[in-house]
Amino acid sequence: MDCCFRLLKRRGSRDPLFLTGVTFPPEYPASPETLVKLTVYDVRDKARDNSSFLGSATFSVSDLLRSKDDQLTLNLRSSDGVLAVGTVLVSRVNMGEMEEGDMDHITADVQQAQKCTLVCESSQGTLNDKDNSPLTGAVFKNPVCKVYKFQTVDSKWMLVREQMEECTLSFSIPRQLLHLYIQEDMRRIQELRDLGELSPHWDNLRKEVIGRYGQVIAAYQETLAELNKITGPSFKPSCSKAQRYLEFIPINLHTQRMRVMCPRQTDAFYDVITVGAPAAHFQGFKGGGLQRLLSRHEAEKKSFSTAYQCIYYSPEHTAKAQEVLHSVGHLQPLISGLADQLLQAAQQHSMAGLREALKTLAGKTEQFVHALKDELVKSALLALHAAQPGYVTKNQNQTLPGHQGHSHQDHPSPSQRGQQGQSPPQNPGHSPGQPSATDSPVVVCNNVDGGSQTAPIREDGQTPLKRQDSIPCHKEYDEEEWDRVWADVAKSLNCVIAMVDKLQEQEPINNNQEQPIPKQVLADVITSHNPEGDWREQLCPLVVRLKECVAEVVVRARRAMTFVLLQEAACSIPQGLFLKQRRDVVFSQALAALACGFVMRLYAGMEDKGFLRQLHLVGLVAQFESLLSTYSEEIGMLEDMEVGISDLHRVAFKITQAKTDDPCDLQPVVIGRRDHYTVEVPLPRLAFQTLPHEIKEGKALQVYPVLFNVGINEQQTIADRFGDISLQERINQRNFEILDSYYKSLSDKVPSECLPCFQTQTDLKDLLGTLGQNVVTKKRKNVEILWLAGTICRRLNGIRFTSCKSAKDRTSMSVTLEQCALLRDEHQLNKDYFTRALDCMRREGCRIENVQKNIKCRKYAFNMLQLMAFPKIYRPPEGTYGKVDS
Repeated sequence: MDCCFRLLKRRGSRDPLFLTGVTFPPEYPASPETLVKLTVYDVRDKARDNSSFLGSATFSVSDLLRSKDDQLTLNLRSSDGVLAVGTVLVSRVNMGEMEEGDMDHITADVQQAQKCTLVCESSQGTLNDKDNSPLTGAVFKNPVCKVYKFQTVDSKWMLVREQMEECTLSFSIPRQLLHLYIQEDMRRIQELRDLGELSPHWDNLRKEVIGRYGQVIAAYQETLAELNKITGPSFKPSCSKAQRYLEFIPINLHTQRMRVMCPRQTDAFYDVITVGAPAAHFQGFKGGGLQRLLSRHEAEKKSFSTAYQCIYYSPEHTAKAQEVLHSVGHLQPLISGLADQLLQAAQQHSMAGLREALKTLAGKTEQFVHALKDELVKSALLALHAAQPGYVTKNQNQTLPGHQGHSHQDHPSPSQRGQQGQSPPQNPGHSPGQPSATDSPVVVCNNVDGGSQTAPIREDGQTPLKRQDSIPCHKEYDEEEWDRVWADVAKSLNCVIAMVDKLQEQEPINNNQEQPIPKQVLADVITSHNPEGDWREQLCPLVVRLKECVAEVVVRARRAMTFVLLQEAACSIPQGLFLKQRRDVVFSQALAALACGFVMRLYAGMEDKGFLRQLHLVGLVAQFESLLSTYSEEIGMLEDMEVGISDLHRVAFKITQAKTDDPCDLQPVVIGRRDHYTVEVPLPRLAFQTLPHEIKEGKALQVYPVLFNVGINEQQTIADRFGDISLQERINQRNFEILDSYYKSLSDKVPSECLPCFQTQTDLKDLLGTLGQNVVTKKRKNVEILWLAGTICRRLNGIRFTSCKSAKDRTSMSVTLEQCALLRDEHQLNKDYFTRALDCMRREGCRIENVQKNIKCRKYAFNMLQLMAFPKIYRPPEGTYGKVDS
């Protein structure tokens, strides 16, 4: 096989520095007979392919293998093969473990002029089996690898490998989320229908809300169908960021790993995830981003609630309603299954099994009762009864002075509509169902045309709900009925416990019960069954009663909380559902990036006992570095990103054992709902067995997302001088507090020995102190904030992310700068060649390949005017930038 390669002479250098190396991809294996032709050009303008031929040389692989010290010195000859125009040194580099002697050998033989050489590159695969295992191959695809040789301060040489890969989660996570969004909204529609008959006003609102949900579902189904058609690369290029069907996909998501091999040191790995800012690019930023839109909408929702004759519910109350819905839906089948297990143990006359099943059943039932111990449920039930047809006021025949009772009217006059369907309205800043002793008397409005009455306040500060006035037409609604139904669950459980105690011939009353049953009642329960009969026969009626009580509570609570969400949705139409869609889009992008980073960090730390201990005791910090400006459209992107990253606190991870080692079975799976998702990460059986017991038992693993932003481009210059940078300042200050809180929690629970060791000995507490000072310092383009946050993240075993608008230009400058800074600070890169190494990575490394993948052009999207506003250390080398369509 005859191979031809181009090697580039560095412009303006009399001592050439060759920056292109070669490797043989697996599909073209080299043999001793393989011929390699090296051609050297003098490149004046690489982008325009302006170069002149200097000379060429040919050798065989067998020549290199038989050569002394695996080196060949070849004469470069002119095109006619007659004249010798120079020499080139060819070396074979072993990418395995490098012995100190090998490093000394390279130091002695390589010419001193070659300080930063790209010795090998590969776009087909990795150069190390450790980074290409089946575990990583299931999630990470299409690697691009570049290998450098850099000189250290002690005149030794280090090998540095960059490896950039795509991630299958770019598409699989959004697809799963879209499926979950659709399921959740379809369940919500069914819950709204299950509310039963409502008055015409509320029924019309319900129909409108269901119609809006239907539109969202149809749009999501269409998007999902289009995504399922996509094959090919596992990333969305930056030029596609505004495509409608790709709006849920993160922009240009890639992993990048730098592996460093130095003499007398263990190999080191440094990972970073690069991704475009999670934002709704297709929807645009004319009105700002999520943070601004949500704040504005929340302020407007109070007036909407009046117009739609709804109770205003704060985000905390709607979140509580969703939590209650999830809790009852999750716990009811668990309680039912545990009750059946109890009966099975009774049938087997297994006292140990009976006690174990009872313990678990009691725990889940108490959790169920506690989840419903909220005044929001009771007040929502009253409001729901008031919204049903055929209701009149309790004071129909006992009106207050100056008020007349009226029968129900389905179509009240305009002056009366403001009073319809509000039971009870809330004082400004006051939460439904949570009155305080300092509240004003509550004005109770009816689902009729009529007056209102002032409900007196009890001495304990609570409004007596039984004085509220919505009742059925033929029977007064008993407002204390919910309390009785809710309490019946605990009483039924106590009866089951008492019977188990009786079967074990213990005292009839369990002294540990919070709500003991009266002796007479308990005696009636026990003596009504044959104590000498079958255990199952004696327990069965009590267990059936418990399940019936739970079911009755679930029906009432589900309808009450659905009515809360109906009111919230009604007064949010149409802006509320539009914002929900936008938030879904941004969250999808953010979660795909987080899942990618978590999986990469987990795979890298499988053999690190300290890391695994930290993972299940405290969790991991996920630090997002953003380079967006606070001007024009990018301020809207940053507002989207802030909300998207903050929403990641609703995500937990679990490690599971994969069914098989097939790559399809190693793909992470997302389960849950909008207010809480769990990402299950499957591992092969052998890898799973090495994990700590807590992780194998399915403990939820927490992630703490933090975002730090510093704009560096020309738009940030305008914002710094004439605009508003308060958003950036607030984001940095708030997320510093989160990071500081995480560090304190980590310090309390995890010994410092679990954290990684670094050459720089600066104490973590001191680094945090310096970061805290920087986030409150008024300084333009204070990139030290980003450097400190990144350093702290690595010292905390965290997950690093770097973002800008498209994750290819400013992100590339930041990633290469961080890599060279790590080589300098941790691996003694010769400081005299820091800039040369930085330019080498930016000119020939993985990041320029990322640009090529995105826009089919090897140029960063900068112009000279823009770069004048950049901090100098973020500027690319000449010839690598220009005006391109990004």
